[in-house]
Amino acid sequence: MRVSERQILEHLKGDSLPVTYAALIRDLEALGVERGMTLIVHTSMSRLGWIAGGPQAVIEALETVLGNRGNLVMPTHSTQLTDPARWQNPPVPKPWWSIIREQIPAFDEALTTTRGMGVVAETFRRQPGVMRSAHPHLSFAARGSDAEFITAAHVPGTGFGDDSPLGRIYALGGHVLLLGVDHATDTSLHLAEWRAEFPARSMGTQGAPVRMNGVRAWITFQELDFSAADFADLGHDFAAETSLEQHGAIGWGEGRLAPQRPLVDYAVPWIEAHRA
Repeated sequence: MRVSERQILEHLKGDSLPVTYAALIRDLEALGVERGMTLIVHTSMSRLGWIAGGPQAVIEALETVLGNRGNLVMPTHSTQLTDPARWQNPPVPKPWWSIIREQIPAFDEALTTTRGMGVVAETFRRQPGVMRSAHPHLSFAARGSDAEFITAAHVPGTGFGDDSPLGRIYALGGHVLLLGVDHATDTSLHLAEWRAEFPARSMGTQGAPVRMNGVRAWITFQELDFSAADFADLGHDFAAETSLEQHGAIGWGEGRLAPQRPLVDYAVPWIEAHRA
């Protein structure tokens, strides 16, 4: 649940100072973030404390530490464009379904907002120089030397697979950075889920509004049915068994940094064993 600015300040400890751009840089470097890294970031800004400059300060601190040769990536999913027949949080009346399918605007990399991704990702996707992949539900935004490679050819049906930005980050030897959150929100684990074989693995029919040859159209396609229900446990076991995850203070909260490739490689057999 989102924590308001008022709630943050009401629970302020007497010796607390505001979190600043300079403090974020210091904390990120102490955690192990380095120049030139490819970094996929998940953030709950309210759990990092009261930040002077808000999401802009977080983004600029990340970009400063990564430098010109690094890559900053964030999920920019737009699940408001999925088939309304599948909506549960909240559901909409069945008579609305056909109207929504016919009238909801097509996915647009520049205009379509994120849903449930947080204010940092929503701010980042609008920054000049940021590229966004074209998947109508599961897009990612990237800025950096390899942004075009990371976001290219992400089409319906490739979701979180090897041809998605997650697969490109894996190829680049990237890292996962969790700011104020744990692995329950770690989308890189969906790449492992894509690769894993387990009895409940299934493909589902999805729908989305897209623009084809300049014309809006509603399309259907097959996508893996994903679940993050066990990701927190998976991430806990990875940290405990491999010692590859670094923990440290980020502002008033906690950050976690892990190399994505070993994390995904660990997660594939873990998922196969635990979902058997």
